[in-house]
Amino acid sequence: MFGSITKTFKKILGSKADRDIKEVMPLVEKIKAIYPSLEQISNDELREKTAEFKNKIEAHIAEEQDKVAKLKSEVEQENDVERKEAIYKEIDEVEASTDDKLEEVLAEILPEAFAVVKETARRFTNQEKIKVTASAFDQDLAASRDSIEIDGDQAVWHNQWNAAGAEIVWDMVHYDVQLIGGIVLHQGKIAEMATGEGKTLVATLPVYLNALTGRGVHLVTVNDYLARRDAEWMGPIFEFHGLTVDCIDNHQPNSPERRKAYEADITYGTNNEFGFDYLRDNMSRTPEELVQRKHHYAIIDEVDSVLIDDARTPLIISGPTPKGDEHEFAELKPMVEKLVSAQRKLINTLIADAKKKLTQDVDDNKEAKKLQEDGGMALLRSYRGLPKSKALIKFLSEPGIRSQLQKTENFYMQDQSKEMHKVDEELFFVIDEKSNSIELTEKGIELISGSNTEDDFFVMPDINMELSQLDETKMEEQEKLAAKEKIIQDYSIKAERIHTVNQLLKAYTLFEKDTEYVVMDNKVKIVDEQTGRIMEGRRYSDGLHQAIESKENVKVEAATQTYATVTLQNYFRMYHKLSGMTGTAETEAGELWDIYELDVVVIPTNRPIARDDREDLVFKTTREKYNAAIDQIVELVNQKRPVLVGTTSVEISELLSRMLKMKNIKHNVLNAKLHQREADIVAEAGNPGTVTIATNMAGRGTDIKLSKEVKEAGGLAIIGTERHESRRVDRQLRGRAGRQGDPGSSQFYVSLEDNLMRLFGSERIAKLMDRMGHEDGEVIQHSMITKSIERAQKKVEENNFGIRKRLLEYDDVMNSQREVIYKRRKNALYGERLSVDIANMIFDTIGGMVEEAIMDRDYENFKFELLRNLSIECPFSEEEFMKMNQDELTERLNKICQEGYKTKSDFVAQTAYPVIKNVYEDESNNYENIVVPFTDGKKNIQVVTPLEKAYQSQGKELINSFEKNVILAMIDLAWKEHLREMDDLKQSVQGAVYEQKDPLLIYKFEAFELFKQMLDRTNREVVSYLLKANLPQQEAQAQVKEAPQQQVAQPKLETSRTEVPQFSQGGQQQAQGQQQAPAQQQKPKVEPVRVEKKVGRNEPCPCGSGKKYKHCHGR
Repeated sequence: MFGSITKTFKKILGSKADRDIKEVMPLVEKIKAIYPSLEQISNDELREKTAEFKNKIEAHIAEEQDKVAKLKSEVEQENDVERKEAIYKEIDEVEASTDDKLEEVLAEILPEAFAVVKETARRFTNQEKIKVTASAFDQDLAASRDSIEIDGDQAVWHNQWNAAGAEIVWDMVHYDVQLIGGIVLHQGKIAEMATGEGKTLVATLPVYLNALTGRGVHLVTVNDYLARRDAEWMGPIFEFHGLTVDCIDNHQPNSPERRKAYEADITYGTNNEFGFDYLRDNMSRTPEELVQRKHHYAIIDEVDSVLIDDARTPLIISGPTPKGDEHEFAELKPMVEKLVSAQRKLINTLIADAKKKLTQDVDDNKEAKKLQEDGGMALLRSYRGLPKSKALIKFLSEPGIRSQLQKTENFYMQDQSKEMHKVDEELFFVIDEKSNSIELTEKGIELISGSNTEDDFFVMPDINMELSQLDETKMEEQEKLAAKEKIIQDYSIKAERIHTVNQLLKAYTLFEKDTEYVVMDNKVKIVDEQTGRIMEGRRYSDGLHQAIESKENVKVEAATQTYATVTLQNYFRMYHKLSGMTGTAETEAGELWDIYELDVVVIPTNRPIARDDREDLVFKTTREKYNAAIDQIVELVNQKRPVLVGTTSVEISELLSRMLKMKNIKHNVLNAKLHQREADIVAEAGNPGTVTIATNMAGRGTDIKLSKEVKEAGGLAIIGTERHESRRVDRQLRGRAGRQGDPGSSQFYVSLEDNLMRLFGSERIAKLMDRMGHEDGEVIQHSMITKSIERAQKKVEENNFGIRKRLLEYDDVMNSQREVIYKRRKNALYGERLSVDIANMIFDTIGGMVEEAIMDRDYENFKFELLRNLSIECPFSEEEFMKMNQDELTERLNKICQEGYKTKSDFVAQTAYPVIKNVYEDESNNYENIVVPFTDGKKNIQVVTPLEKAYQSQGKELINSFEKNVILAMIDLAWKEHLREMDDLKQSVQGAVYEQKDPLLIYKFEAFELFKQMLDRTNREVVSYLLKANLPQQEAQAQVKEAPQQQVAQPKLETSRTEVPQFSQGGQQQAQGQQQAPAQQQKPKVEPVRVEKKVGRNEPCPCGSGKKYKHCHGR
């Protein structure tokens, strides 16, 4: 009924896709109207259009720019802190309005700008050489590019150049549908474009337009190969118009070269590196170390992969943690192996028992019912004990068995599973595969505790009850405190022990070698289930990776602690404008809108899709399914059609490879173990009769081109050997066929033993097959079955969305704190708003001290705290203290402190200036920076300050440098410790579910309190040091010396990702990845050779200057 209503509305109003396209068509018509006129102008006139656009943009925002400059000049002269704060607020508002005005002017010039890019592409396609008047930029490029030559005052641009080690000839001009895609991307939306529709070319349109603002455009890719390839492939189109292009993945982190890459008009790079650079910038100690500019506009290629799949994997920069190499995996592993072995024996017995009772023929109805109940109980126990047991999966494929399991499970799950304990009491541990949880039973605890003297070795104490009982005793206060410490310590030790056992159990029962991970080079490496590629350096977090390392008998790596972290969700939400492109986003449109407010627009194809998407073939067992798939492959090879076989794991791809060898079918295998040959295998995949077995990596980023012979034979055939739990991945696999109107077909082979079908498959399919009396090898194919499978996929997608949203809710708490800290760091680094921050710190510190004193009504202690923290005598008597309210006391003290700090700062500057003057004016000293020591009597700090600025400001720059150093040092120390506490908190609150409480709510409340305490503590420490610190009482001249050039050694840091397995294979288990710091990196990956122009040092410089290369661009 609802379906028919929806169809009626679509007929009247049109579909969303139709409305979206209708909205942008007027702009497309404007572009098409302007485009013919550009064919008549010269190459130089075409290039001059870029300068015209830039001038128009500058003129449109000139008023705002002038206003900001005037306000910044005003704030430099202003001494009143409140007035300064108001001016800074006004600057922020004007800059925000500037962004809006930029969008207005870009919308105005869009049709002509897009037409310019299209005309440039046409000229490069039709002409081998394009001659223009040489600019200085052309000369610089010609020094390192074979594709650009300087001939007198002319620059010659060739239409052939190197991209990622391969020579390409430009042969692309934008279609109308690509203009639509470009408009959608510029509007900050997601453009869904089918395979072969030229997403990379589409991006040139909005990239060029937005790069005209000079604020930077970031084009984000899923891997470094694509980032480098696209930068080199599309770069000349932009560079022809004088725009600079660079790729951050070509340069080392924190290097001048990477900073220059971010200063380019257009910057390519991987999502990881953009995120890690943001974190590194917020760990830097000087403005010169910063690489990123303000986040203005980003286009994300394969946006669903980055914003959905990778969004559940937070970026982490971590370092060594105390006792990080201490763990109990080695000690507890034998116990867990004993536990798993006992469970396996039990499950094998239960399966045999279930088979006997459920297949036995009995005439007596009462006895038959009893056998069914007992058999169902044994079956359910087997399922809850080891759901991935191959014997169980095979038994469940037999007629009526799955239905019996579901019937028994439904019976024991009614009334909130209050009868389920009867099922679980015989097991050693219980696995809930859907929620990825494992719980030890009483029987299991008893088994592994047998060899230990403690009966409660694995039993968590009721900490609240024990502490309350302790409070009721008549022990001395000191003894009571020691007893409480012992209870809390015992709780922590047992919590860690049980956690370790749980992670080992997951490693042994839920994570399979060659499916979720592989072991290579004596290391456990995670396989990306979306692409099938090895995720180098990533590690499961929360001890799971260490548990798998222990299971596989490889070295168990030490734990680390977080120094900085952000999720990709929160990183990309910082951009003023964000857009993306992919072939499959429509199925996740709801999530992309809910989290990022990104609308998905489906772009029509240039040619109609001719691919034949067939209904799924459903078999009972995997054996039947694979046999049928192999038979189909043999038939397709005989028809001279290329075949792409998609698998979900390394194990299945190797199994199919063995089956094809038995049939003497030549084939290529591409999986996590053999990914180095990807480019060669993909290049061959479109040849007649070629069979390619590939894990899901075949579904993204590969473009299989077909010959005329193959198209006549029927095109590329896609054979999917299992439905993935995400519809997007299946669509990506289908999308390899039918490129640009090519013929092709796709067919998925499914069995009731597949993961998706086992966990979320419809009960009706199992019943239907039983009712129809299907024999071994028979198959069902119907649209109803296909829709039922898609409903199962939707269930998983909803669950995965829940996981990602939950992760984001946790990170939103961190993000609000991160913004406060990083804003303070930025203010300290640049020093512009530092005076306002210090004034607020002093006010907040005094406010906190006054509030505490009023609550305690303790005047004497208040006097002592003022002297200890602020080095001031209490300015009012006890009587005044008791009479005055909190605001009056705070205001009066704040005024005294602010004046006292200004006086002290002026005195330090005056004291230091004569020494600075002597050092500066002494011609034998050629110092750029000097080091000046400060001390508060307890802590010493060495302050680096620029000598020339300190001299010209008569010592005031020294005070600025002192304030920066103190704030940065104390904030960084406090933030690092706070992150460790937040990691501990996130882990500890998960136990709240056992108390029927929401862990997230507790996390938010506790995190707020922790952050408030951290800020109060940091403010007090900073203010105390600023007010008390002074120059040491020694010969001042001897204290000042040249600052060393080398940077202070940083602790060994690692860039990290967390990896969260998808719902049906891992649910909410997080994972942490660690990539070694550059000094520790493993041997580099094999990459295409970069071919650059080689010029002899004594040869003429290619830039046309007439000088030798060594005296020009070869210096």
